[in-house]
Amino acid sequence: MKNQSIGKKDPKIANLIEEERKRHNLTLHLIASENYPSKAVREALSSIFVVKYSEGRPFKRYYGGTENIDKLESLVEERVRKVFRLSKKWAVNVQPYSGSPANYAVLRGLLKPGDKILTLPLSHGGHLSQGTKVSLSGQDFKVSHYFLSKEGFLDYKEIEKIAKKTRPKLIITGYSAYPRKINFKKFAQIAKKVQAYLLADIAHISGLIIGRVHPSPFPFADVVMTTTHKTLRGPRGAIIICKTELKQKIFPKVFPGLQGGPHNHTICAIGVALKEAQSIQFKKYTAQIIKNAKTLAKELKKYNFHLISGGTDNHLILIDLMNKGISGKEAQDNLEKAGIIVNKNSIPYDKRSPFNPSGMRIGTPALTTRGMKEKEMKKIAAWINEVISNPKSYSKIKKEVIKLCKKFPLS
Repeated sequence: MKNQSIGKKDPKIANLIEEERKRHNLTLHLIASENYPSKAVREALSSIFVVKYSEGRPFKRYYGGTENIDKLESLVEERVRKVFRLSKKWAVNVQPYSGSPANYAVLRGLLKPGDKILTLPLSHGGHLSQGTKVSLSGQDFKVSHYFLSKEGFLDYKEIEKIAKKTRPKLIITGYSAYPRKINFKKFAQIAKKVQAYLLADIAHISGLIIGRVHPSPFPFADVVMTTTHKTLRGPRGAIIICKTELKQKIFPKVFPGLQGGPHNHTICAIGVALKEAQSIQFKKYTAQIIKNAKTLAKELKKYNFHLISGGTDNHLILIDLMNKGISGKEAQDNLEKAGIIVNKNSIPYDKRSPFNPSGMRIGTPALTTRGMKEKEMKKIAAWINEVISNPKSYSKIKKEVIKLCKKFPLS
């Protein structure tokens, strides 16, 4: 096969890649679950490791020719332990394709269909894979919920009451739209009282935990699941970390239970991201994520935006737009015209549809990766306010957005 560049081989796809690169370079990405992996991570993602089938676990494969795969996967597992400061008492699996199937593998590994789980509902900041009705996690298990308080905080005493009443076999903590720190120790105490497993889904906050700007779920949780592309700034993959005695229950549900051969190019790129996460620069980056989010929250409050829980401790902000007379979908669409990319989001006790909710979620990881700091957050807050207050201002704001973006080009 003759090797040609993608531009010559497939100009249509090459053009779409270039258009997407331009879009990112000239817009402000405030979606809390998105980030920009380094050039090194992207190089690993397109490496020769994309070729090889390697069904099984390291040194126990179904295919030949896997000696380098075994070395790679073992190295990446060790890097997981290193960044989270773990001993060999914790088993690591870097094969899951993404977070949702990883969560489901944990549930099917530890529970039987029909067993009870206790979760935070999607409308209060939980994730789709944590027991929603449209997900297999919600169809295969009996789901009870705990809720945020009216002020937008986890109420641990109330969670304990609900746990004692419902007697779940597994409790899930870790969320996709909760802007405050999680007390994993309190969750572990609750789980122990009702003899339930504790699953910590740290997909959003794993980078912050590694950077020591958020409490760690270790040693409190029985199982920890994280994706690798959010604050961790790697490729789109997932990792399961569990107590070694649970390994034989959970890992077979990944393979052969839910998937075939692991995506070795993704594991390769995860390894590079984990190497980067050991640096002083990564720690500084995670600290700046928090500074940026707190600054953005403070500025938005000056413009009379109602923030769920009143602010943030982490990388994201959840905004109740009801006092602004605009829905989350309208806000998302209007801001996108101005080059500011956010996502509509349900808020606790929302009376609107999830497809057109009352809230909006924003986050600072991607902008922090680009090098933006508090000064830029103040500008962005002002622009968000102007577009929400006067949607017709989008063309003027877009010019300002492009001007700012050009000062912080993507690598």
